[in-house]
Amino acid sequence: MAITTLRHIVAMSGVQFGTSGARGLVSSMSDAVCYAYAQAFLRAVAPGTGTVVLGHDLRPSSPAIAAACAQAVRDAGKQVVFVGALPTPAIAYHAAVQGAPAIVVTGSHIPFDRNGIKFYRADGEISKQDEQAMLDAEVEAAVLDSALAAEPLPAATGEPAQAYLQRYLDVFGARALAGMRIAVYEHSSVARDILRAILEALGASVLALGRTDEFMPIDTEAVRAEDIERAARWAQEHSFDAIVSTDGDADRPLIGDEQGRWLRGDIVGILCSQYLAADYVVTPVSSNTAVERCGRFKDVIRTRIGSPYVIAGMEQATAEHGQHAVVAGYEANGGFLLGSAIARNGAVLKALPTRDAVLPIVAVLGLARERGCRVSEVARDLPPRFTASDRLQNFATDLSRNLIERLTQDAAQAGVLLAPQSGQPAHVDTTDGLRVTFANGDIVHLRPSGNAPELRCYAEASTQEVAEALCQACLQRIAQTARDAQV
Repeated sequence: MAITTLRHIVAMSGVQFGTSGARGLVSSMSDAVCYAYAQAFLRAVAPGTGTVVLGHDLRPSSPAIAAACAQAVRDAGKQVVFVGALPTPAIAYHAAVQGAPAIVVTGSHIPFDRNGIKFYRADGEISKQDEQAMLDAEVEAAVLDSALAAEPLPAATGEPAQAYLQRYLDVFGARALAGMRIAVYEHSSVARDILRAILEALGASVLALGRTDEFMPIDTEAVRAEDIERAARWAQEHSFDAIVSTDGDADRPLIGDEQGRWLRGDIVGILCSQYLAADYVVTPVSSNTAVERCGRFKDVIRTRIGSPYVIAGMEQATAEHGQHAVVAGYEANGGFLLGSAIARNGAVLKALPTRDAVLPIVAVLGLARERGCRVSEVARDLPPRFTASDRLQNFATDLSRNLIERLTQDAAQAGVLLAPQSGQPAHVDTTDGLRVTFANGDIVHLRPSGNAPELRCYAEASTQEVAEALCQACLQRIAQTARDAQV
């Protein structure tokens, strides 16, 4: 049988590893390509396993991709444990408890015409080294030349959903959110039912809003204007203590206060770390510097953007400080990663080193309840640093990289293009893209998205208004520069 490598298939299809998992256009994610990805995973990362946990989100294209992956598992002589449509962290948690690897079909927050596949070892997300091993893995070339006859997906088991709910109920208790009225913006999130069940199990009264059968790519780092307006309107129409939601696969939260104002994800990460009494916090370079300035943690470790890098940082922190240290991580999108088991209320919250939306939601609501304050007041003790982020869509990755390389080599031009009113560049960080701190303390950070042809911009300043203005003005200047170059 003819043999090729996954790397060759990636080059042919354009479906490639991004910030976290494989990503590509749905039109490019053929049964054969998805089969090859699953085959490479089983051969290079999980060769000794007997079973593989498989689940997906609510994108219309996800079940077919899952069926192709399931066929690869069966053809490898292994058993498929199909859990159906569930949050990515719930699938990862079930796989970890079972000691089995997992495949999750999800495009997370990226546009509707794209999808993706995430891979998990029995001990958590695959690493960047695992990705390279998969790319080098041999796969059968014959499958590319013929139609793949994937069998229908089996019936889903309901056990993982209940275990995920019980994870929070055992540790936080049935009265954790008693007396709170929480609105859940359901849209097309795969967590829309289980999130409601968890909040109600913790004692909250839940109001369901905005459910739709049409998939909506919710990006928690660049919240759409219509979702900002919608939350504010709902706050006027309904009386609630908070409004919560997630992205498509529920590994990133959206948390809004009683006025419908969405909290920034990196502020949510700080609050969740405080609630869990973390000793060491790992977060990407793009996150708010209030995490260092608040003085609540023994150390803050900065990484490149992407959960694999945060996980590597958590593993290093645990190795250096021991198993008794509480290590946590989060990203600017609000996804929270728990690197250590935590004892609370006579129970143990097991480590879950993958992005999770439910834990930060419970933590922020629980923190407000413990402090006896409104959700709008829960971050009032943090240093006054504010962030904003947005992106230029359909901005070629090569164009983004060339721009960043040029600005990195020319600090004067970087200052003019990024933040001409903020003074001279005082510090340049190239950990991931280009992050410039200016003389007045403003920060502007550019990087190409790892999941889609987008240029992302992150800004930080002493007020929310300035941060938002910095971000929008920078993107406008870059867009105009790109248009001028095409004339």
